[in-house]
Amino acid sequence: MGKNLILVVFIFVAWGCKQPALDVPVRLNFNEQWSFFIPPDDAITSDIYNNQDFDDKTWEGVELPHTPRLEPLIVNDQWQGICWYRKHFVIPSGYQDKKVFINFEGAMNVAEVWVNGQKMITHLGGYLPFQIDISEVAKFGSPNLIAIRLDNRDNRVTGPKPMERLDFNMYGGLYRNVWLEVKNSLHITDPILANVPAGGGIFVTFPEVSSKIAKIRVKTHVINQGEEEAVFRVEHILHSGDSLVKKYISREYNLSSGQAVHYIDTIATENPALWSPEFPNLYDLKIRIVFDGRIIDEETTRIGIRQIILTKDGFRINGKKMFLRGVNRHQEYPFIGYALSDNAQYRDARKIKDAGFDFVRLSHYPHATAFMDACDELGLLTLDAILGWQYFGGEAFDEHTLQTCRDMIRRDRNHPCILAWEVSLNETDMPVEYVQAAHHIAHEEYPGGLCYSAGWVNEAYDVYVQARQHRIGHEPETIEKPYLVSEYGDWEYYAMNAGLNQDQWEGLLKEERSSRQLRSDGEHRLLQQALNIQEAHNDNFNTTAFADAYWVMYDYNRGYADDLESSGIMDIFRIPKFSYYFYKSQRDADENSKNFDGGPMVYIAGYWTPDSPKTIRVFSNCEEVSLSLNGRAIARKKPAIDEISKNLNHPPFHFKVNKFEAGKLEATGYINGKEAAKHLLISPEEPEKLELVLDESGKIPKPGCNDVLFLYIRLKDYNGTTVPENGREVQLDISGEVQVLNTASLYTEAGTATALIKIGNQAGIVKITASSDGLKDGVFEFVIGNNDE
Repeated sequence: MGKNLILVVFIFVAWGCKQPALDVPVRLNFNEQWSFFIPPDDAITSDIYNNQDFDDKTWEGVELPHTPRLEPLIVNDQWQGICWYRKHFVIPSGYQDKKVFINFEGAMNVAEVWVNGQKMITHLGGYLPFQIDISEVAKFGSPNLIAIRLDNRDNRVTGPKPMERLDFNMYGGLYRNVWLEVKNSLHITDPILANVPAGGGIFVTFPEVSSKIAKIRVKTHVINQGEEEAVFRVEHILHSGDSLVKKYISREYNLSSGQAVHYIDTIATENPALWSPEFPNLYDLKIRIVFDGRIIDEETTRIGIRQIILTKDGFRINGKKMFLRGVNRHQEYPFIGYALSDNAQYRDARKIKDAGFDFVRLSHYPHATAFMDACDELGLLTLDAILGWQYFGGEAFDEHTLQTCRDMIRRDRNHPCILAWEVSLNETDMPVEYVQAAHHIAHEEYPGGLCYSAGWVNEAYDVYVQARQHRIGHEPETIEKPYLVSEYGDWEYYAMNAGLNQDQWEGLLKEERSSRQLRSDGEHRLLQQALNIQEAHNDNFNTTAFADAYWVMYDYNRGYADDLESSGIMDIFRIPKFSYYFYKSQRDADENSKNFDGGPMVYIAGYWTPDSPKTIRVFSNCEEVSLSLNGRAIARKKPAIDEISKNLNHPPFHFKVNKFEAGKLEATGYINGKEAAKHLLISPEEPEKLELVLDESGKIPKPGCNDVLFLYIRLKDYNGTTVPENGREVQLDISGEVQVLNTASLYTEAGTATALIKIGNQAGIVKITASSDGLKDGVFEFVIGNNDE
């Protein structure tokens, strides 16, 4: 009874002390105060856990997003099984005649849901949302119980391969947000619950786009679940920031009891601010249902006005032709798997944009809505993909995955970041009938507009996606459709089928020539990764591709392997490798924005130690670069153009030195003869102290939302240079609302130890002290902001 009372009070506080206003819908974050339990093996089939009378006071109290088990850094035995979540909550009595829904953004992988003992749904698949209507079983003014049984074991219907043979981990739990929503009986539907092709909810397209005028077509699905006919209007309000752009009110509509109808209106706006990777301009489109002079439903959809055209000749956005430099991303974090906060999703997107990319392939499943929102804000185009990896099941699998094509498009269709729909199973031999059905679904769900399906076969799909390793030695014939290099730079070098300069690398061991390099593997192997990437990216320009996507942005775990997949240009803790700066140099120097870290740049790739190569590589987007050693000029050069750089936007610069001399290497970049950027690299000496840096990446720490951030503890010498030492143990002492999630002790890798920290529920000051034997402590303080900051 004590737990229930606490939860009842919480819900009333969350909705305010006064009786809530009933005319405007309520959307309540439902992430707090859940109870979690993993049953013993002999109780996994028990139905007692969904019983209202079951006492769950001994269960673990958790908040969402949540993962069933904190995993080690290298996950070679991921938890799989049955787990349960329960939550007690109260719906105020004033909502007695309202419609009440619970929305799940993601639950891995088979979810069975009960409310007050009544079975509501069995949902298959952990990457897409689902909604349940609890209006008929809910209690108003007294406690309710929701119980959820999750099963993330291998599943032949949802696929893909069994975990022990899978190239990534799928983790588990209620790892995305849950929402409780209250609406009037006359309301805008949920697009997935409505399950109407090209319908449900709000669907926005742009039949006409130019810099002078844009036409915004708004299709709104309204349902009347009341007992009487409803007479109403649909109101459209378009905002750019705080400025009103357009307001339009429809004529009166009549909707009979039990009916659901789509209403279509077109809004014209002059001189629109168009959305593009360079200028990701966004609008808020507010849709209101006005009944008897009152607003009885309201939803806001964020849109970006843009026109994408794909042909065999390339990609154009708003008439401008671009090559899209891209990367693949897995949504995994160390230790917590998929259970990222919305802020963490944004930080991941920001790092991708900062690295010089304008395109992300979502591998190999739909990513979180918060990540899609971040891509909208930052100007990152995405290839949205259903779950698939080298697996095709039977009839039930076929039916399920085709439905996920529909659900993915219904969830994401209003995001301006969508480039195309990968309604295809990754690296899978798919029946022709399946390919044709998936392609048809994409166009059925997104008709009358510029919609592009994408897939792994050169038939039916609008866009042909192909990994470079499949192209090498099997050059495709002339491709009469848009062509995208979906993956490159990793497997070719791991399997040695790249075919280009491999003869020059015959003296290297397999582990040395691979692109799979940890930061701890040292300077030479990290430089080899960057060289591989340079060669492969350069080669992609020899094809008709309008985009390429390097494999991969971040190191990640795999179900079948006992080590990290380390071809990322950042490690699993999101720390850059040298190759990160290669990509950063490929963005033109005149590209800069509040949305990313751009502009002129220069970077010396190396550590400058006695073991460093005597040919120094410098990445820069400047026209010329000079290099000096201890104040003496070495040379001033233009880029080094050769067979593996001739197609690049900005080839690297090469400088030769006769011998190592400890001290300062300084690179200066010039544009139009003027200094534009500098980078100073000082030879590392013996470590003296620790320095702490919190990775905010555009989002300050937030309380009350399970926010997670990386805290970097760097090993510094007296010059402030990071000493690239492996294996030094670091201890942390913390005061404040922060928890370290690492499951083992902290050790440096290439001079940096990383703690994954979770922010608590209270705003305030956090102080962290890092110590290591023989070194001066590092001390860092930061403020956890309020939720409204």
